[in-house]
Amino acid sequence: MCKINLMETEKTTRPDPDDIVTLYRSAFKEFGSRALWNVRELEDLGPQDALVIARYLRVEGNLAARRLAERIEMACHAAH
Repeated sequence: MCKINLMETEKTTRPDPDDIVTLYRSAFKEFGSRALWNVRELEDLGPQDALVIARYLRVEGNLAARRLAERIEMACHAAH
């Protein structure tokens, strides 16, 4: 039987808070015309702004957009 160290797994899968901006920019690059067509991309953003984008990705996007939304949410919650 294989044991998984849960603490170690969380460390490797939890995004770095500094990735919020990278994930945010990626959302606009990948899904801007489909899921974020009515939202303006911000230059200076905070976690709350990224969470708004995650919400749009979940509602308007496909499965890949929803996965990116999850990563954005994880990064935002890790920043707190």
